[in-house]
Amino acid sequence: MSSVIKNLKWRYATKKFDASKKIDQEDLEALLEGVQLSASSYGLQPYQIFVIENPEIREKLKSAAWDQTQLTDASQVIVFANHKKLDEAYVDDYIKNIAETRNMSVEDLQGMADMIKNTTLKMEADQQNEWAQKQSYLALGFLLNTAAHLKIDVCPMEGFSAEDFDKILGLEEKGLHTAVIACIGYRSKEDDYQHATKVRKSTQDLFHFI
Repeated sequence: MSSVIKNLKWRYATKKFDASKKIDQEDLEALLEGVQLSASSYGLQPYQIFVIENPEIREKLKSAAWDQTQLTDASQVIVFANHKKLDEAYVDDYIKNIAETRNMSVEDLQGMADMIKNTTLKMEADQQNEWAQKQSYLALGFLLNTAAHLKIDVCPMEGFSAEDFDKILGLEEKGLHTAVIACIGYRSKEDDYQHATKVRKSTQDLFHFI
């Protein structure tokens, strides 16, 4: 069995974290770099990611997540907040970044810029928000996979009030909306879920070759 599969079998949605254990800076930076490398539509990454360490803020977030202890016991809380609406300036900044990174001219990328603007910017507001939320979930997937390789535990969570999170973190005025969150750290020995056999669909039921 490859190490990749072993690591994925090792991971689970951690319910109880060991509050005494913190992720060291080197591992945290590696984990966040894995998230930075996430795939996204056009490479736009229409989201911001907040790494919450402040105890007072985390207590408030815990209240907005129905007092789930992961919010305060984990090493950090990761909040994926999508842009509710993109504009031409956002796309232009992205094109400029490509040009600088790949030593190209912005003019050479005009066709790409027009294509992106003619698709993403012409969506209705609710469509664009939903699309950006989906991109945030792609980044969450990269977090889960990278964490498994680093033997860092994660609990991805949707059980929270996104509106309350937005208010606590001041996201509304930034044009952002909480899409999904994840608590990261190390499992507690008292978390019985770590011993449960992973349950998934069989390969026959899940995969269909056509």
